Amino acid sequence: MVIPAGIVAVCCAAGAARGDDSTPGSLTGSRGDPARGRAIVASRQVGLCLLCHSGPFPEERFQGNLAPPLAGAGSRWTEGQLRLRIVDPGRLNPSTIMPAYYRTEGLVRVAPAWRGKTVLSAEQIEDVVAFLVTLKD
Repeated sequence: MVIPAGIVAVCCAAGAARGDDSTPGSLTGSRGDPARGRAIVASRQVGLCLLCHSGPFPEERFQGNLAPPLAGAGSRWTEGQLRLRIVDPGRLNPSTIMPAYYRTEGLVRVAPAWRGKTVLSAEQIEDVVAFLVTLKD
């Protein structure tokens, strides 16, 4: 079952208001695929993660240094904490420059082609989370 992005945003908002720092349940009801998640994170056309983050991708040149390194992410954060950071990082840090990859409501400066659409699908979010939890120190 895929959960609509609007419902996820409401649940994230409610969780953040209570002080929760995670989205514990899978957006799809199942675990993602770490290999597909790695491809999304490393992609310069899909995830664009390496514009800001660096990670264990020796084959990728010009990795970012604006955001925390992805190496060790699975040791620093739980699966649910990683999911929330991807779904809607603004719930944890309203000043963040990281985009909300699975939110459609309450956004500003959204190109017309992207209005009402998420950056990543629920399946892609779960794939990225599945990959990031494998990154242990």
